[in-house]
Amino acid sequence: MPNVDSAAFAFWTIPPWATFFLLLTAAVYVRGWRLIRRTRPEQFPAWRLLCMLGGLGTVWLAIASPLDALSGMLLVAHMTQHLLLMSVAPPLVALSAPAVPLLRGLPRFWVREGLGPFLTLAPVHALQRLLKSRVFAWLAMNLAFIGWHVPTAYQLAIAHPGLHEVEHACFFLTSLLFWWPVVEPWPVRYGGSRWMMLPYLMSADLVNTGLSAFLSFSGRLAYPVYAQAPRVFGISALNDQVAAGSLMWVLGSTAFLPPLMWITIRMLSRRGERRVAAGVLGSARAAVPVPLRRQGSGEGFDLFRLAWLGAFFKWRYGRQSLQAVLLLVSAAVLADGFLGHPMSAMNLAGIV
Repeated sequence: MPNVDSAAFAFWTIPPWATFFLLLTAAVYVRGWRLIRRTRPEQFPAWRLLCMLGGLGTVWLAIASPLDALSGMLLVAHMTQHLLLMSVAPPLVALSAPAVPLLRGLPRFWVREGLGPFLTLAPVHALQRLLKSRVFAWLAMNLAFIGWHVPTAYQLAIAHPGLHEVEHACFFLTSLLFWWPVVEPWPVRYGGSRWMMLPYLMSADLVNTGLSAFLSFSGRLAYPVYAQAPRVFGISALNDQVAAGSLMWVLGSTAFLPPLMWITIRMLSRRGERRVAAGVLGSARAAVPVPLRRQGSGEGFDLFRLAWLGAFFKWRYGRQSLQAVLLLVSAAVLADGFLGHPMSAMNLAGIV
């Protein structure tokens, strides 16, 4: 077995072109970041630069580290690549607000004579509107996620290195589209209520949970290619699949939690600020009603205004009944934690 383990790393090669373009992108961003810092230092602090470098470094780690050599032998290594390309690198790149620094980092002649006229074309504007759509971003990321994990497509990517690179590019680019409306990197701004980001993220987490649960609990190999692969580190093919499913389930779901909490806290804080402002304005101008927000605007979404759902929440026992259901679910999770399967991936409490 030690010979097999060491031989796995013998297949590790650093892709020169991918490494070159990642380094070139980093250099262009650093140059643009330094230039824009002269006029907007508060908008581009050092942490944005660190996010960009961290995102590009994560992409390199996924496609050029020993993980890539092990991906054909261990499913858990391949799923780690996917998590890095979908859940770590894209949000980091989006947090760096890359659009303007990358443009400022290019030679001015290229931007003025090359990109400038190209970006004014009508088809390019239509493509920009499509890529900015939340619905398109959600569908693109989740369809790519599911489609490439279909056994036929997955095994083709493993067997053909060129297709494998297309798979990774597809994961990264569609995930970048997905995280763009969540982060809203300057200068992009999306209309509508930010509350819609909660179902946007939670529904994507459900897709991740479904695939992860299938890999963890199916009890059979989803990808027969790993049955013939050398058993690296002494892990059986089925245990490798269970570990990969558990990794996707826990870390993949965890990636959606911080933005969910952050958006919720920000929206509740703004609502509190509006209430304080209403009290101040109400006391100062008691005789003159002051509208704090335009009816139907992006901040005006309210669950209580929905026909049947609002009536349920306003019902005397509506919220108490929901709390009772959640209490029963919590009790079931705790019971399974104490009495269920000892393996975390097979235990509901361990998964949650």
